[in-house]
Amino acid sequence: MYRVYSKAWIADFEKKHPKIKIELQPINASEGDYFSKLDLAMKSASTAPDIVNEDTFILPSDAKAGYLTDLGPYVNKWSDWSNYNAALKKGSQGSDGKQYGIPGTTDARGIWTNLAVTKKAGLSSDWTPKNWDDILSAARKIKKADSSAIPLAIGVSTTNGESVAMQTFEMFFYGTGETLYTEKTNKWNVNSKGILDTLNFINTVYNKDKTGPSMSVVMNANYGSTIFQDKFPKNQVGMGLDGSWTTGNWVKGGAAPVSNMTKKFAFNLMPTQNGEAPGYVTMSGGWAWAIPAKSKNKTAAFTVLKAMNTKKKAVDRALMEGTLTVRDDAAKDPAYLKKPFIEQATKALKNAYFRPKNELYPKVSVAIQKMVEDVASGQKTPKAAAAKYATDVKAIVGAENTETQK
Repeated sequence: MYRVYSKAWIADFEKKHPKIKIELQPINASEGDYFSKLDLAMKSASTAPDIVNEDTFILPSDAKAGYLTDLGPYVNKWSDWSNYNAALKKGSQGSDGKQYGIPGTTDARGIWTNLAVTKKAGLSSDWTPKNWDDILSAARKIKKADSSAIPLAIGVSTTNGESVAMQTFEMFFYGTGETLYTEKTNKWNVNSKGILDTLNFINTVYNKDKTGPSMSVVMNANYGSTIFQDKFPKNQVGMGLDGSWTTGNWVKGGAAPVSNMTKKFAFNLMPTQNGEAPGYVTMSGGWAWAIPAKSKNKTAAFTVLKAMNTKKKAVDRALMEGTLTVRDDAAKDPAYLKKPFIEQATKALKNAYFRPKNELYPKVSVAIQKMVEDVASGQKTPKAAAAKYATDVKAIVGAENTETQK
């Protein structure tokens, strides 16, 4: 973030807007602590920032709690607003349909493949999984060819928070044809075949085939950086489930620069369970800029937001961070189109799913994370974990608000 909104950028803004001063207030915390610290700050007018960066999955609950400003009156007068992707605008709305956020970034997820490791296992350079069995088979081949490499890295520990729910469980689960939540009926899916099938896949990786990382690696809060900044570039991981932003680690100036990354790595789309149409899926999320309800400088804050979210800044941010742009005009920029793996990541968005736009989702997510960890660690069988999840969800949303999808 500091590379995008640098001291030089701030100085230039303040020169053009002498009545506005920008003070950065970074929150150094884990994902879960970040959300709680941000909410605590927004509760009081004496501590509320003027601009906050909201994960779009938490935004509906923060809006429901009254922490955020309805930006409709602001964005409706902003000429650039028409350049934003319509689906992503909706993703930054609350459950009441009001616009509480300005999309900052979005993403797609897939299976990062280290070509040196997969080649050693006998897989071709253009290997592409067509179903879940292809992934399991490839992992077994990698394990047999190189016992020192991690065949398949997927996050499963509650210490890694929402990424375990969205990036692991939901990436597989939505490939079964089911969804977590039905908006028309306001019912949550429990006790379904898709849930059990997803847990069985995780159980196969971690307990039957033992092709996942060791528990000491996955239970660490730094799991993501360990895998994608350390082990993956060193050819110590064959496949890793992660997002399109991961390239931000490997670009020049990133945490772990890799020269010619497109010749060393591949970004494969996540296949549906048995190769059913449309063939692949992705979960898509991202972050949005918002103005706290108790901000004392809302007009000035929106002036800053407009400067932060020009077409140029959207392109710069996507290139620096490895994320996908949220602006349709930025997506056509020549520099953006040269971004590594952009074709695959953009293709993934055509079959993207978004997390439930319901203020109770963050609590359901915690239940998902616990279910996944219980299975991966061997504490519960998939069937027992699914049953416990059903009980937990019913306690969160009410038994009358649950169903079993077929």
